[in-house]
This record gives sequence, C-alpha cells and structure tokens, in this order.
Amino acid sequence: MSLRIFHIVFVTICTLLALFIAWWEYDNYRAFDGLHWLGAMVSALFAVVMIVYGVWFWKKAKRLIL
Repeated sequence: MSLRIFHIVFVTICTLLALFIAWWEYDNYRAFDGLHWLGAMVSALFAVVMIVYGVWFWKKAKRLIL
C-alpha cells in the first residue's frame, strides 16, 4: 500500500469517526441537554475540515509521482 493510499484511507476514517462523534454528541444533547451541543458542533466542523482537506489532497496527489 502506497503512502498516498494510506493517507486517503486515514483521512476517510478520521472523517467518518468525526461524523459518528457529532451524531453521538447530538443524540446525547437531545437526551440529556447540557454542553453536548458544543461537542457535536466541534466534531461536525472537524468533519467538514477533513472533507475539504481530503479533496485538496486528492487533487494534489493526482499530480504527484509517489
């Protein structure tokens, strides 16, 4: 497995984990209230940033010879 593929897989796993944590925190917010909304928003923001980074890396990696 090349470093490029590993990086893409790792970014994908991180994005899915952030989306899962955002959903989990939102579910906890609906059940218990409190500051769980903050965790949901931070995780969702992280997921969006990871998606943007993943697309940027994908475009850049196509030009590289690794």
